Amino acid sequence: MVQMIEANWIAVAAVLALVLLVAWLVWGRAKPARQTREYNDVLSEGAGPAQRNTALIDAAPAAAIPPIVPGPASGLMAGVGEIVAHAAEEEVEAAAPAPAGDDLSRIKGVGPKLNARLKELGVTTYAQIAAWSEADMAAIDAQLGSFAGRPKRDSWVEQAQLLAGGDTSGYEAKFGKL
Repeated sequence: MVQMIEANWIAVAAVLALVLLVAWLVWGRAKPARQTREYNDVLSEGAGPAQRNTALIDAAPAAAIPPIVPGPASGLMAGVGEIVAHAAEEEVEAAAPAPAGDDLSRIKGVGPKLNARLKELGVTTYAQIAAWSEADMAAIDAQLGSFAGRPKRDSWVEQAQLLAGGDTSGYEAKFGKL
């Protein structure tokens, strides 16, 4: 081990110097003197009552401040509030849900899943189904997936014509009880 230290005496000296420097930084430096002066503030025991801010108490009330007179550029912004209110009103009307429409599940062959699918496709009333042409029926039928063929097989157009016209007795005579 002595031979190793003799061969690397520069590295050993550098490590020793580093250790001494760290030791001096940690323990050897003089600590700053503690402040022994006590502060006497409002929260300290024995302090007198706090002084009130008389500047705020003696200030003029806000009502006494004269109103700000608008400059000549105030006309540039006139009507902006009305425009914003009108645009917001249009947006609220557009976001309002559309009326629910007719209960399409009253048509024989339309269950809850098919009713939901028809609403996704925008079909919400008996009058819409009653007005379907053969091309319209084929277009809708192509989008019904596993329910394809139901509109024609279950005579949806005829059922919808009777329901849209309010002919409940005619509907029940041909298609059964509602």
